[in-house]
Amino acid sequence: MNIQTAKRLNGIGEYYFSQKLREIDSLNKAGKAIINLGIGSPDLPPHPDVIRVLQEESAKPNVHAYQSYKGSPILRGAMSGWYKTWYGVELDPETEILPLIGSKEGIMHICMTYLNEGDEVLIPNPGYPTYSSAVKLAGGVAVPYEMVESLNWEPDLEAIAASDLSKVKLMWVNYPHMPTGQQPSADFFKRLIAFAQQHNILVCHDNPYSFILNDKPMSLLSVPGAKEVVIELNSLSKSQNMAGWRVGMMAGARERIDEVIRFKSNMDSGMFLPLQLAAAKALTLGKDWYDSVNAVYAKRRELVFELLDLLNCQYNRGQVGMFVWAKISPAYADGYALSDEVLYHANVFITPGGIFGSAGNGFIRVSLCSPEEKLQQAMERIRASLPVAVNS
Repeated sequence: MNIQTAKRLNGIGEYYFSQKLREIDSLNKAGKAIINLGIGSPDLPPHPDVIRVLQEESAKPNVHAYQSYKGSPILRGAMSGWYKTWYGVELDPETEILPLIGSKEGIMHICMTYLNEGDEVLIPNPGYPTYSSAVKLAGGVAVPYEMVESLNWEPDLEAIAASDLSKVKLMWVNYPHMPTGQQPSADFFKRLIAFAQQHNILVCHDNPYSFILNDKPMSLLSVPGAKEVVIELNSLSKSQNMAGWRVGMMAGARERIDEVIRFKSNMDSGMFLPLQLAAAKALTLGKDWYDSVNAVYAKRRELVFELLDLLNCQYNRGQVGMFVWAKISPAYADGYALSDEVLYHANVFITPGGIFGSAGNGFIRVSLCSPEEKLQQAMERIRASLPVAVNS
């Protein structure tokens, strides 16, 4: 048989981490015992009360049917309350919130809802690779805009405005920014909304990291007039340690929610109800919860700084989120070269910055999702195996 894949997959490779995890698995089978400091998958559990709600609700006999495409009113109400409490944003739980099976699916839903063949989308460079992949799968054209290190990793909106934006329909942004860990400024958010209004561009804000090592969570929807031009994605994966539960949300004007649900309702049938109720419980947790999670990440981040010192990397100690972004030593051609040397000589995997775009070639990213003893062990391996560490 000569079965060919669809043309939409042309130029779409396997997700980098999917491929790399397979390689790491092979190395582990060969006895290497790789320490993986690459992927940001929280290793801490959710709050015990969240697990308890899932257990209790799952035991009930009447909770196993298909659910509403728009999610449980209880979950939507909890999401609305969470946005009000932490971001100061008023959202109508009936019309301005759409629960998602993880925010990653929301990226695809938005692209499929709004993009026609040839429509252009502004994509951050460096930025989350899924933005570009989703745009291409939907038939759009990804147009990178550079995140400028000298501007605190904010884009130069004036330079973007001076380019041809006639075909641009969407713009993906992500603050706190991944992979650089840069927090947004209130001034930048205001300028971004004005830019979108002026050029008739729908801004899609991916906002999963705002609670990690950050005491000032911000939503782009808090800017006056933002609902006219913004859809925001958010997630319980990072802030609530629920990555595998696949619970996210989309927030925005009623018109945007109605438009996206036309696509989403043809793709799934909603989340398991007990999972939704447990997620609603997670969204009621107070400051003590976030403080406890961040206390763990803060200790780990100090160890990651030490690890990066061993590799002669430069970094900003003020960055937030569950990764540390660092500029590599001139001894290496790019982040891939450093990543490979650490992997094959020290049996430690760190992420090369180039997977996030060409502007990340001179950087690496280290995850905080490993316990302190693993980070200590990684440093011991690096000291014993790499000349750059021995000479530092």
